[in-house]
Amino acid sequence: MKIIDAHMHYYNVDGFVQVAADAGYENTAACWQKICEENNIVFSVAMGNTNYTSSKYGGVTPRMIDLAAPFDEEHYNQPQNMGYCMGVNSEAITEANAEKTAQEFERFIKDPHCLGIKLYPGYNAVYVNDKRHWPLLELARAYNVPVAIHTGDTAWPSGLLKYSHPLTVDEVAVAFPDVTFVIAHCGCPWFADAAEVACKNANVCIDLSGLVEGNPKPLMLLERQRGFLRQLHTWLNYLGNYEKIMYGSDWPLVNIPLYIWMISHVVPECYHEDVFYNNAVRIYSKIGKLLEKCGG
Repeated sequence: MKIIDAHMHYYNVDGFVQVAADAGYENTAACWQKICEENNIVFSVAMGNTNYTSSKYGGVTPRMIDLAAPFDEEHYNQPQNMGYCMGVNSEAITEANAEKTAQEFERFIKDPHCLGIKLYPGYNAVYVNDKRHWPLLELARAYNVPVAIHTGDTAWPSGLLKYSHPLTVDEVAVAFPDVTFVIAHCGCPWFADAAEVACKNANVCIDLSGLVEGNPKPLMLLERQRGFLRQLHTWLNYLGNYEKIMYGSDWPLVNIPLYIWMISHVVPECYHEDVFYNNAVRIYSKIGKLLEKCGG
């Protein structure tokens, strides 16, 4: 089965060295390439983390990907079988620079490898529906790209959960009915709320990234997380539409064969091709042309 990883990170940062080691990896471009080859991952959607410092319009610049090399705006220098979502530093956006920030993002959104926009509520103390995001959401609408949103738990205690609750996605989904929103991490641990927001709103989807970390043994994972996985399965069935669900890993946070195995046990087998591949091609609509070029 061909796989698209619809949510991972490609970030050259010291803090990911130990994170990757805990999952059995090195945080390197070569390591990710080997993982893809061994697990038939034909394409990856990387979430931007690195601050891009070159401003042209006086706005806040997007967070980009840089594990292969420092991001080159003129000549794309990350893997050809990888696209990216531009990360947003919401706390740096103000009423005065919001429109200029959208201009900065528009520079990159025309790049075929730029697949969408990524908001980080919780890490940023800014609600998804804050008006400072409006110009970026209008940009997503104009270019027909999705907006992925961090939801649920944060990786460090300084994150503020009230900003990352999946119910906060409902208001922007209603305000922008022609923009596709992706609830990242299925709102973990608020699966019920994430499922309801996706069920209610035709323009809201879910990715299943980052639900466990590290490299636990499969039987130990099933034993310790049995109730957790049962809850996930229950609420995905409540949603009842597996065309809205995408596989993602949140690499380097988790061991990839283990995670593929886990998600394949949560998702009914008849939906595997959709969840692991087809849905990402449809939701991140630029992927199709990139797959044609890289033979995925």
